[in-house]
Amino acid sequence: MRIRGAVLERIGDPAPFEESRPVRVVELELDEPGPTEVLVEIEAAGVCHSDLSVVDGNRPRPVPMLLGHEAAGLVRVVGSDVAGLPLGTRVVMTFLPRCGECGGCRTDGMAPCQPGSVANGAGVLLAGGSRLHDGTSQIAHHLGVSAFATHAVVDRRSLVVVDHDVPADVAAVLGCAVLTGGGAVINVAKPRPGSSIAVVGLGGVGLAAAITALAHDDVRVIGIDMLEHKLAAARDLGVHETYTPQEAAEKGIKADAVIEAVGRGAVFASALALTAPGGRTITVGLPTPQETVEISPLALVAEGRTIVGSYLGSAVPSRDIPIFVDLWRAGKLPVEKLISSTIGLEGINRAMDLLASGAELRQIVRLDASADPAETRA
Repeated sequence: MRIRGAVLERIGDPAPFEESRPVRVVELELDEPGPTEVLVEIEAAGVCHSDLSVVDGNRPRPVPMLLGHEAAGLVRVVGSDVAGLPLGTRVVMTFLPRCGECGGCRTDGMAPCQPGSVANGAGVLLAGGSRLHDGTSQIAHHLGVSAFATHAVVDRRSLVVVDHDVPADVAAVLGCAVLTGGGAVINVAKPRPGSSIAVVGLGGVGLAAAITALAHDDVRVIGIDMLEHKLAAARDLGVHETYTPQEAAEKGIKADAVIEAVGRGAVFASALALTAPGGRTITVGLPTPQETVEISPLALVAEGRTIVGSYLGSAVPSRDIPIFVDLWRAGKLPVEKLISSTIGLEGINRAMDLLASGAELRQIVRLDASADPAETRA
């Protein structure tokens, strides 16, 4: 079938991307789903730093590539081996499929699926190969999803069913920002009453971690960021204390668990310094491969501290997304407040600039028939 999608044609073009325009919206050919795959009509897709990191060259991927990995949509066609997934079902798309059989899948979320990671790096689906074509040229998939398009073919194991009372934009944000930030809270920090959690970096992922921590009873939540409008957003969400990094250092702020959600070496170092004796430093950001940090093993041993890397919030999406949906239904997880604007597909290059500048929390690309192509503000 013919679809429209946002294809990254070149990596590393200079910013502003609205001028260099490395992403182009084009018509493509999308193959029918294979036996274990599903055709999804995309309703909403979030713009995430994992998209930006491909555009700016920090995480090289094969190009041309159809971007987008945080999304929700409706099931339109299922492969011959897919059972129990009625047409019209709303699904959340997640960027790391789990085969269920490898060593990573046996860690209960603490390590990524090995075949899923290999497929993502190669720009193909879990069953192998691409379903996207531009004439005779193959188009790579982004993280098994490629959601900046009217439709996508994805592996069934990249999908989690949600009921239709969960709006499409909320469902989309559950698939990456909430799984990553919120997952780091419930799966790694595991806050207890009377404990404290600091979040360093208050973008979409960091604020998702903050609201998940706030959903726990009697947990002190601290937000840290360089930008005042993000500190203000954290306060509006109910975060108990907010500081710039310099203020936090000067005041000697410490927390039992510190979640680093930026992906820079210097920020990770500051998160480590904020961690109290006996506490955990949890990093969910994805720095460039060149980033390094000096760590004192003595401080870790003498103070009994732990460093944990958490990819996709150490989540098992089929297990954790229903938990977040229940919290959202109970009014304890205001995911809607993470969405700062809604855009059309043609606005992708500008969206990358806004994300890079820190001006936005979560931009949502609306792709359903009712979507207004003009930008709107939340």
